[in-house]
Amino acid sequence: MINNILPDKNGFFGNYGGQFIEEDLKNELNKIEKSFLEIIQDESFLQELDYLMKNFVGRPSPIYFAKNLSEKYGNKIYFKREDLNHTGAHKINHCLGQALLAKKMGKTKVIGETGAGQHGLALATASALLGLECDIYMGEVDIEKAKTNVDKMRLLGANIKPVSFGTKSLKEAVDAALGAYKKEFKNAIYAIGSIVGPHPFPMMVEFFQSRIGIEANSQMKEQYGSLPDYVVACVGGGSNAIGIFNGFLNEQNVQLVGVEPLGKGEKIGQNAASIAFGKDGIIHGFKCKVLQNEKGEIQDAYSVACGLDYPGIGPKHCYLNENKLAKYEIIGDLEAIDAFYELSKTEGIIPALESSHAIAYALKLSKTIKDKKILVNLSGRGDKDINFIMENYPKK
Repeated sequence: MINNILPDKNGFFGNYGGQFIEEDLKNELNKIEKSFLEIIQDESFLQELDYLMKNFVGRPSPIYFAKNLSEKYGNKIYFKREDLNHTGAHKINHCLGQALLAKKMGKTKVIGETGAGQHGLALATASALLGLECDIYMGEVDIEKAKTNVDKMRLLGANIKPVSFGTKSLKEAVDAALGAYKKEFKNAIYAIGSIVGPHPFPMMVEFFQSRIGIEANSQMKEQYGSLPDYVVACVGGGSNAIGIFNGFLNEQNVQLVGVEPLGKGEKIGQNAASIAFGKDGIIHGFKCKVLQNEKGEIQDAYSVACGLDYPGIGPKHCYLNENKLAKYEIIGDLEAIDAFYELSKTEGIIPALESSHAIAYALKLSKTIKDKKILVNLSGRGDKDINFIMENYPKK
């Protein structure tokens, strides 16, 4: 494996993770784990994956020195340009890996969920490439916010399954997708969108995303002479963050910072900051920090970035937080929107609203330090967000 901290044989990172699911589904996931562990030792699989990453996705994604922002804020600010990947985000990394795994296992369909539409778009793309049927579950609220991505998914041949219950957003999309998978697991694989869900899903997604950090570590040393002082990434479920963190976990002088969405405030239902405000609990078949009330009932999450509005978080992030191997900060809606405009106007790069949370924290951090190197994982581009921003948060 190419990551630094692995789960135990039961899928736990310390106190977090595991499999809290029905026995028949557990048996199927154990088969998936076995196939996954075998296939990542298969040289032909790795060669095919590397070929597609280079020639289909466009990896390695570059690291860009943001000269204008750096001069303005008094630190050296860099971006790992995952927004330049085919489909416009980091999601294609694990979608291609999971779709290849499905193909090797003889599955004919992939089932997935999506919030902002980036995971759904990437999964639809991988499915079209590899000839797999693709069902994407998406909340009706998110369908409206990310209409461009929905149109792209349909163009690629995916079946969009609108979710109309609850908050009609990411949590309910996961609920619906998992429900569908339980009925179809004999011919389908659930291609989960982040490092969440029952084991082995977090481990699998992390494996495919870890190339972000491995690339970034080498690129910083080779292109810019040293490692960054800070590595910053937004965190919903946490796949882009764990991907870049894994390249620096063994570097003692690099501070890892995950940025959660504060949304509109600290009250229940106003945010999606699971590390900051959550308690230990079980959601979607795994244990993590979960937003819940005093009775232990899971609460609705909210963020202006629909890819971050999930009430839980990946188990490895819980482990890193508990063991002080990474720190987790919060950024609100308006701060993220300001950062969206700032990067667009200062560097000519339009970021995703999810990534804008990490950018906002990096700029806030820059006001308290000087002459440091800050590497931000620019996890996605903002095409999907432009209409929503212009309609709801216009600036003269």
